[in-house]
Amino acid sequence: MAPFRRGTKTRGESALRGRGSTVSRGRGRGRGRGNSTAAKGQKSAFYSTRVEEVREDVSENDQATTDESVDEQDSLSDSSEDDADLAAVSIVKPYNTLLQSLNQIVHHEHPPLKKRRLAPEHGVNGFLRLPTAVAIEQPNEGKDLDFVEEPELDGNISSNEPDEDDGFGPEVDDSHDYFYKHFTAVDEKALTTCAKDAAESRWTTQRSAIQSEWKLYNASYKSLPVASELATRPMFTIKDFQLKHKLQTKAKQGIPSDNGLNRILASCIFSYQDLLFCDRLPTVASDLRTLTCLHALNHIFKTRDRVIKNNARLSKADTTEDIEYRDQGFTRPKVLIILPTRQTCHKVVESIISLCEPEQQENKKRFQDSYSQTDDDFSPDKPEDFRELFGGNDDDMFRLGMKFTRKTVKYFSQFYNSDIILASPLGLRMAIGTEESKKQDHDFLSSIEIVIVDQTDALLMQNWEHVEYIFDHLNLQPKETHGCDFSRVRNWYLDGNARFLRQTILLTAYNTPEINRLFGHNMLNIAGRVKICKENYEGAMLDFGIQVKQTFSRYDAPALTADPDARFKYFTTAIVPSLTKFSRAHSTKGQGILVFIPSYMDYVRVRNFLANSTSTQNISFGSISEYTSVRDVARARSHFFSGRHSILLYTGRAHHFRRYLLRGVHKVIMYSLPDNPLFYREIVEGYLTRSVSEGTIDVTDASVRSFFSKWDILKLERIVGTKRCAAMIKEKPGDTFDFL
Repeated sequence: MAPFRRGTKTRGESALRGRGSTVSRGRGRGRGRGNSTAAKGQKSAFYSTRVEEVREDVSENDQATTDESVDEQDSLSDSSEDDADLAAVSIVKPYNTLLQSLNQIVHHEHPPLKKRRLAPEHGVNGFLRLPTAVAIEQPNEGKDLDFVEEPELDGNISSNEPDEDDGFGPEVDDSHDYFYKHFTAVDEKALTTCAKDAAESRWTTQRSAIQSEWKLYNASYKSLPVASELATRPMFTIKDFQLKHKLQTKAKQGIPSDNGLNRILASCIFSYQDLLFCDRLPTVASDLRTLTCLHALNHIFKTRDRVIKNNARLSKADTTEDIEYRDQGFTRPKVLIILPTRQTCHKVVESIISLCEPEQQENKKRFQDSYSQTDDDFSPDKPEDFRELFGGNDDDMFRLGMKFTRKTVKYFSQFYNSDIILASPLGLRMAIGTEESKKQDHDFLSSIEIVIVDQTDALLMQNWEHVEYIFDHLNLQPKETHGCDFSRVRNWYLDGNARFLRQTILLTAYNTPEINRLFGHNMLNIAGRVKICKENYEGAMLDFGIQVKQTFSRYDAPALTADPDARFKYFTTAIVPSLTKFSRAHSTKGQGILVFIPSYMDYVRVRNFLANSTSTQNISFGSISEYTSVRDVARARSHFFSGRHSILLYTGRAHHFRRYLLRGVHKVIMYSLPDNPLFYREIVEGYLTRSVSEGTIDVTDASVRSFFSKWDILKLERIVGTKRCAAMIKEKPGDTFDFL
């Protein structure tokens, strides 16, 4: 059975569509759109008139339905009954008959009707329940949209015939094919040496530039030469990628020939190098999606055809010959794609389908209903990155298996029967289970050879621990055989070295320490790893609509683990006294100070301090976090705008998921710089410019104060610019930098 069994879904149940559902998702938007139900207190017309009439008649007589039918026949035969009684009986009889027929169809498992009160479990107050077929259809709450009821098949690949004219036969020279060189022609001694280098973090890195806009770091193990020259080669032809014949035409259309960056990225991807690309913007999202999906399909098709052809060779070989073909892993899934929302998953699947153009698609309607949603109610002021991420179905709990045959693509295939697994971190974490769970299953990740993580920066705002948990369970030795033919398993799988052959592709809008750690500890590819970042950042603090005084203060933090305590100490000793003094001078009209806190843990610490410290007892404040209810958010915004609250605490995740347009902001304090430079611009320029344009403050009174340490260099560079950042980091702690 699939590792994500959580419930059953019967035919006819409505799928939960839209943003979120009634099931708790943890951190997320939780809009709850799409689950259409009847209005509160509203009943079906049939239920409220006809059936109640029958129930009332039954309660008066206190008899079973069979006895009522006899009484009705007697009344009809009695000539003394008047016409009104005849009319009443003629109305009741058809609906009693209807109830009997529905009871026989829907509740045929119930005991036969008798001349006595039914057991409590069969009705209300001893009488027959209304069949569910008559009642209003209830929403499919609590059901698993991705549930799969499919048996696990033995072996990795079915016996389908390979594609005709696939361009990948024995007559082709495999020595020029990156698929063959990376996975088949593996030097066992070199692999053992690389494993030792990885344990001791011995890497050699070369730096180069791409069109003077990006910097490229190409790293390889010290025991090996630079893994590939592809990363530094400016141009590459489609023919050099050794694509399947059926994908070549689409590849020419999907990879622009005049885009040097795309060709560099394609060179890294198709040569099976690890890749971290730190400039993934909505403008290039479509091209990157095409590249990664094309590579995933090419890998799946080559793996499938090689196994099938070797199966044919073995079937024709002499039984006395000792022939060995090691061309498989422990399980069938080879590609894992991690995505933030169902709508982004839908976009990836659409790209895959447009590239391979299958003749048949199984469960397509179910996929469309569960993953796609076209209606959006965004206000015109929402930024482009917000629309791309949260447009459509923004549910962040899903997992989907896709199985490929020669002519067919099947959605919702069982994990162990799938070629590609698409999932969110939360969905895959729930499929794996916890360490304490007896049903924990991660064997379906044991043979993953390509991992693609798109919009990695968005995953930081969900729960990054889920991402780390998934990578920790990749390419582990399976607990069960799952029908595996171990005589066909590659040696480096059996030796536990699959993680050194796995390719990982991370696409993110910006780099962070968490992503850097994943790059350094989990991307151990023997082919090397490449990081591409912007060469120079101009800075998000520039080109505001108004001139705002921006102050950056540096504090000292001797170690990364001591940084949260050092930041809090600086806030309480250098910032809070000025807030207390300022509140006394503006006690009647409020200060209008917005304190932006990216981390929820820091937010809780600051909130408790303001609420409990004797030094802040004269300060009134409100707070908005990702967990604040809609009602409390409206109250906090209203009190802050009216001046009833002098200070408003505002978390980074609340801004990420909602992008509130706060009014009444006079000053901004950045407790910590945001990872996303767009947040700095939206908060500083957007909020303060609005206050100035509304006339609530003069432009000279608007200001921003931020503080940082040497551990915030990545954030600082994106906000103040590369050149300014270098000078500010070199200065001594305690220095202050003012910009206008």
